[in-house]
Amino acid sequence: MTSDIRLAFEHPSERAAATAQGAPLDRISVRNHTVEVEIGAFQAERGVVQRISFNIVVEVKPLRGPVDDDVDRILSYDKVTEAIALALGEERLNLLETLAERVADIILAEPQAARVFVRIEKLDRGPAALGVEIVRAKGQGATAVASEVPHPELVYLSNAAIASAHLPGWIDQLEQSGRPLIFCVGAPDTAAPQPGHKMAQRRIDLLAIEQNAWVLAARDDRCVVVSTRTELDWAMKNGQTCVWAPSKIVLDAVDGPSAQPSDAVALAAWFAASFAAQELLVIGEGLPVTADVPLRAASADMAKL
Repeated sequence: MTSDIRLAFEHPSERAAATAQGAPLDRISVRNHTVEVEIGAFQAERGVVQRISFNIVVEVKPLRGPVDDDVDRILSYDKVTEAIALALGEERLNLLETLAERVADIILAEPQAARVFVRIEKLDRGPAALGVEIVRAKGQGATAVASEVPHPELVYLSNAAIASAHLPGWIDQLEQSGRPLIFCVGAPDTAAPQPGHKMAQRRIDLLAIEQNAWVLAARDDRCVVVSTRTELDWAMKNGQTCVWAPSKIVLDAVDGPSAQPSDAVALAAWFAASFAAQELLVIGEGLPVTADVPLRAASADMAKL
């Protein structure tokens, strides 16, 4: 077995030592940290919790002067396990590669961290451990820059509102606020298939909402259907009016909505709350008893909101 192949299957600490360059760096490691989480791109992995194992080595800059037994002077192991929890808590992920990148980015944001080795393995997908390993150094690749995104204007449109002759005028009025504009809709009036299976029904109902999103987009060219948080973030920063297609965000949410797709206004309120929206404007539909954000109603017959 060649040295390269041997190192590929050793703990990341062996690879770190073999690829060290320049002045020696200290290393901390977390071995065989196992968590249970829903992750995976295959349909068989949806709704299923599986074990994944983390082995992480962080190369850190040596301290100047004595440690003095002071935990505040070193990079704590807790920072590594917290990075794992933070990355897993953002959203449901399909790929271990995405998870590894996010864990590495969080760790490298620590001032002491210089280079990180992240190995993640699925333990329950067959007779062998299936995994990925990455190496990232501080300053390597793009650096995430925090930027403030204004609170969007969230608007729910009933089917009557979608078909209303007032729709172009409403969009004109709403765009004058200067806030990013996101529309939410419910299912069309035509009945969706009823397969008698809870998970299948949820997907069918979400897809019915997405069909209606495209109906709205066809009514006004300013409305663009978006399905991911990345698309929404870009749209809000670039003044694009969006229509939310909910399937991916709902199904990938770590703490998903209690509202069912059939309760479309409540689902839109959950979505609005995820953006810390100040309110959800509901046009042409009754308001639910409770919601995650303040609600304001408007009639589909009103020309001015």
